Amino acid sequence: MSTSSPRFIGVTGLPRAGSTLVCQLLAQHPDVHSEVHTSPLCNALLGLRRMISDDSFFLAQLDNSFEQSYGHLTSAMRGFLRGWYEGAAGLAVVDKNRAWLHCIEMLLKIEADAKLVVCIRELGQIYGSIEARHQSTILVDFIDHLADFDRFGRADALFAKDKAIGAPLVSLHAVADLPAPVQDRLYVVRLEDLTSRPVACMSHLYAWLGLPDFRIDADHLAISAQESDSHYHMKYSHAQASSIRPQTVHAIPPRVQSLIEAVHPWFYSAYYPGFGSSRPSAPG
Repeated sequence: MSTSSPRFIGVTGLPRAGSTLVCQLLAQHPDVHSEVHTSPLCNALLGLRRMISDDSFFLAQLDNSFEQSYGHLTSAMRGFLRGWYEGAAGLAVVDKNRAWLHCIEMLLKIEADAKLVVCIRELGQIYGSIEARHQSTILVDFIDHLADFDRFGRADALFAKDKAIGAPLVSLHAVADLPAPVQDRLYVVRLEDLTSRPVACMSHLYAWLGLPDFRIDADHLAISAQESDSHYHMKYSHAQASSIRPQTVHAIPPRVQSLIEAVHPWFYSAYYPGFGSSRPSAPG
């Protein structure tokens, strides 16, 4: 990575797990450019890969000049990523998209120094947060039409491999299969820790990112432009606050909580050791 290019920080992870808050807190640092809202950059790079992979002219070049043609593609995708934030001031740029975790190896191919901050939260509370939001907007359906389900059925659907919780959870589960140098580019942040110890958590994160030490003022946070919630049918709020507030603890039906823990024991073992199966809400 050239010295003229700010280091790339992707923010990814599970829904309702604090990715907007992490981006807001990163934006407090004077050497960080963070626009807070979800970025289309990752989607654009994935689209470029799909398009060029089906282009007959590019495929023909691979036959006789693979190294040169593949080098062209690598340089072009790297240039696209860096050009997206051309002119951004500071030592680092932050780009939020849940898909970054899924395509971490592609990202590191075009930007070897990139790092990802992975936001997580106890799974029952993620479901509870989504369900609570749905109940407050119950006359509007989900994008994927889950409003007609009962609560247990909706929870089961949300954890499906192609749904809001399940898809990024699959990517998180796959982290264990990544080579150690790739895993070293990932930093996991639990929302429970971030909201209970924001100053300490952010100080540690800034250090891991290689940024100068900075102490956030958790009671006086700058707020940036609001991300669109209508795009998500108002089911996933991206509201920012001027101070760190304790997380609402949602009451989860025991049958739902038991199912979540039974299906995803690896998650609790890796990130919430000691979280009992009889305990219905998040620690802390």
